[in-house]
Amino acid sequence: VQLVESGGGLVQAGGSLRLSCAFSGFTFDDYAIAWFRQAPGKEREGILCISTSEGSRYYEDSVKGRFTISSDNTKNTVNLQMNKLRPADTAVYYCTAEEGRCSGWYRTYAYWGQGAQVTVSS
Repeated sequence: VQLVESGGGLVQAGGSLRLSCAFSGFTFDDYAIAWFRQAPGKEREGILCISTSEGSRYYEDSVKGRFTISSDNTKNTVNLQMNKLRPADTAVYYCTAEEGRCSGWYRTYAYWGQGAQVTVSS
């Protein structure tokens, strides 16, 4: 199993970014793929998850109405579209996968990408 994030960077508050997670080594229909983030000095927190059986699930209230998750099975990617970004969204964003259903607890997941830095300036 391999997960590779791309699309991070620096953006001003109110702007948008899209993160992509290219996955390989498993069939999307059998797995849940989630996005987590970790800011300096804080615990890793779940944001959104997607699976064929459940659709998308939110785990962080502050991103509702601003972030969405989607899958492109033809390209084996899962995307995180982030709009109306805030300085509080600054963190390293991780793509993660696990066989079965979605979970908002990071210890559920065995497979992780290397992370993508997102910095939102005020």
